[in-house]
Amino acid sequence: MHILVTTAGVLPPEPVADFVEALTRSGGEATVMNVVQTPPEFLQELGAGDWRPFGSSDGTVIDPQANSEARRYVQERGEKMVAPVVAALKRRNINPETVFVESDDVADAIVSTSESLGADAIVMGATRRLFTESAWTSISMKVSTASRVPVLLIPSPPKRPMPAGKQGI
Repeated sequence: MHILVTTAGVLPPEPVADFVEALTRSGGEATVMNVVQTPPEFLQELGAGDWRPFGSSDGTVIDPQANSEARRYVQERGEKMVAPVVAALKRRNINPETVFVESDDVADAIVSTSESLGADAIVMGATRRLFTESAWTSISMKVSTASRVPVLLIPSPPKRPMPAGKQGI
């Protein structure tokens, strides 16, 4: 079984890793993906000046208009977003592939990637309450309705209440 895990950095890594471990126990594989949305205004700002990648300590200046550097930006941003889930999977001896896609239509990018990888299921987060009117416009619901494979939605962990003595500070 091939599982596609998609995250924007808020997916709770441990519950996701638990499900992926159970689903891939008999020789399955996992791919973790992130869709990077790059607003046109951001690209214009990058075009107006030089862009330096994270951790660029050697003074290297990157031309943001170069196609390879745009891919580098997407790769770098994507790696940061998927790192918690990838780490949780590796702790369970699952070595996932990673995929980073730039797209304005996140739901379509997820469904397309799922199809191109031949994924058997998609695991993703549900950051909104599932049974409200606004939930039907969420990315997770768009993926659920467009996907040809099952979609497992992992809710965000509940927020912890503040300790009694800390409220109102």
